[in-house]
Amino acid sequence: MKTPHSSPQSTATRLLQLAVTLFHLHPTTSHWIDEDTPPHLLTTTSLVDGTTYHLVMSDEFNVPNRTFADGHDPMWTALDKSDDDYSASGGGSLHFYNSSTVSTTPDGMLTIRSLIEKTSWNHYDHVEQEWTETTKHFKSGMIQSWNKFCFTGGIVEVDVILPGEPDIGGLWPAVWMLGNLGRATYEASTNNLWPWSYDECDRKKQEAQAISACNSRNHFGLNPFQGRGATEIDVIELMGGDSGGKPLPATDPPISLPYVDMTLQVAPGVPDNRPQSGSQPVRSIDHTHSGYATSLAQTWYDNLTVAGNTSLNPFFYGTYLGETKKNEPVTRNKNQAFQADAVGALKQLVPEHFKTPHTFRVEWQPGRGGRLDWFTKSYRKVDENGTVYHIEGDGKGQDWEHSLSIPDFALDAVMGSKIPEEPSYLIFNVAISSTWAFPYSLPDWCPKCYDCNDPKCTCSFNPGFCNMMKTGKVAMKIDSVRVYQSKDDSAHVGKPHTLGCDPVEFPTREFIKGYEYRYMRNPPFVYKDKHPLREVKNGGGDCVVDEDCGGGGIETEDVDTAWVQPEVAPAVDDDDEEGKEDIMDLDDGEDTKSSTKRMRQMKKLESDTNDAEGGASDEEDADESNAIAGLDAPPISSEPLENSEENTKVTSNPTRKSKGSCVVVTPGLFGVPSPERKQCKCNKGYTGPHCLSVEKFDEEPGAYELKKVTTIFKNRANPYVTRFHIFFGGMLMGAFLVFWVLDISVKGRKTRFINTDGKEMVRLTHP
Repeated sequence: MKTPHSSPQSTATRLLQLAVTLFHLHPTTSHWIDEDTPPHLLTTTSLVDGTTYHLVMSDEFNVPNRTFADGHDPMWTALDKSDDDYSASGGGSLHFYNSSTVSTTPDGMLTIRSLIEKTSWNHYDHVEQEWTETTKHFKSGMIQSWNKFCFTGGIVEVDVILPGEPDIGGLWPAVWMLGNLGRATYEASTNNLWPWSYDECDRKKQEAQAISACNSRNHFGLNPFQGRGATEIDVIELMGGDSGGKPLPATDPPISLPYVDMTLQVAPGVPDNRPQSGSQPVRSIDHTHSGYATSLAQTWYDNLTVAGNTSLNPFFYGTYLGETKKNEPVTRNKNQAFQADAVGALKQLVPEHFKTPHTFRVEWQPGRGGRLDWFTKSYRKVDENGTVYHIEGDGKGQDWEHSLSIPDFALDAVMGSKIPEEPSYLIFNVAISSTWAFPYSLPDWCPKCYDCNDPKCTCSFNPGFCNMMKTGKVAMKIDSVRVYQSKDDSAHVGKPHTLGCDPVEFPTREFIKGYEYRYMRNPPFVYKDKHPLREVKNGGGDCVVDEDCGGGGIETEDVDTAWVQPEVAPAVDDDDEEGKEDIMDLDDGEDTKSSTKRMRQMKKLESDTNDAEGGASDEEDADESNAIAGLDAPPISSEPLENSEENTKVTSNPTRKSKGSCVVVTPGLFGVPSPERKQCKCNKGYTGPHCLSVEKFDEEPGAYELKKVTTIFKNRANPYVTRFHIFFGGMLMGAFLVFWVLDISVKGRKTRFINTDGKEMVRLTHP
């Protein structure tokens, strides 16, 4: 039986929420803001409600040579693992995520490269009970802020240069958000949690939703009677390729390749009478002349609004997660199988999106009564009839286009689901999958292999894909990412905006601690991981001069202008001997360590170039910041956005502090300093092996920290005292009292004294 259910909580919990509301929900400042973010970007105007939103997180990626391997950055983690994206229908990814592909470059960009490089490893197959070798022929990158920076609601803006060539399919780059209860690519953490956004008790769905509103006890710190999930909001997912200049079928207005998907993934999904892939949902019933129905209206979400050169997505309506096969990394039985829906739209792209940064924006008002709105940039035109329409042109348009809107009531009316309300983190990645933008069908004679170095596999790829990859220049670049939130709950629909991965209303941290194994890598990649995330290093990276540690000064050396930056493998520092033992060398290739000397030469060359070229003046920035951004239907606020595309990048910050210094290493407590080896020592406020990252953290404690009690010895979570604990403690206390009384009784009957002969005598007496 399906019954709506709110989430009752204890009086203590409600008082706790009330106590932290003023600080936890609306922090006056944030320690997630990049020091390079210019002042005029500290606020923005909502394109939906017209009110002011305040910056709570930003990363301009201006500092070059930042690395993001586990333990290198306080906000981001680049993965070093296989992407196990298996599904009940079979298939899998073709790439291995390696943190060496993710770094910041001298042009002020976060760069995620995709390469042809083989990665092989042996692992034990518990099903077949044998050792099996697995090989991936591509290497790529994923960076995520999981369990570090999370937020619920607000505005997300990302400036992106898409990777590859627009007319060659095969890459799967994405910018997206996932609820913190699930960690992307860690299948055990997302099984039966992704992408549930459902807070009603339905006994028929209880087994399929791992954390159900029917559960009277959701363990490890979760609130009882509260449905939870790992919700997914896709800002963009690229579908590249060439449709021969012809529009794709069932798109309205006509859309051709390439395009980006803008999608909400949500469960539970529509179980029956679903739209068919390749066609728009049937909204009416057709009849014969005799009155018999020839087709039925299909069940799908109404009140979805698109504008500009954007069409509702007719090609992907969701995923059925059925019973798992024996080779999958997780298990689901038939009662745990469920349908997930993909509610989204296709946005037309042009070649310029692959050459220069373009801004994509999502406004997220969470929970019941909320909404999701996607915005892109284009040219706004008005014809002779006064009709407003948008064109992409060269991709440099500065008018905001309200590409897609999903209201919460559209979800509620169909399946009772809601706009996501989970604390979510950001993900940037480039995947390579045979199920995405690859040839739909292969000839019978094709061996269906995916190795660009094997001529027999050419038929499995799109024309030109392998040649494009062999250039070594395929990369997605992120110019900046910024998150804004409202301080006024009454100014927007939906629930309040929150910061943190562990808010009291939607806790996650204690649950993650209770199921840590679900969020950790499996052998053979790293054997000595004690927790899902390593502690961020504070200095310790090898250096030669202070500039290697974000400090000032550089040795005067001749610059080798012909030198090309080699591949950097930041997953292990030279000084991290334990890390060297832990991480296996899975790359099939020669040593690619960078030269510190040449890195300094490159930095000096870049610095000289910047000094010679100069930058835009403050007056130009001020003029551009006042540019009016146009809006279109559906009706939304006419308030302009205060900044334009050109003035969002800051290439230098003259007030930036020195981050660290290069000091002589002193091994051990009584070791002798070695002038031949130096390491970075970070100044206050900076962290990472080479001190290149700003120290970032949540201002207010989360649910788990608020629940803990502090003693002079250690922090310990509040104990759960049951009747058994009380009974057992009483038995121990009673036994102690009995033995204590008996001991006093026996001692009282013995009196020792010395007689006149000097001998010790014992006389028994009664107590």
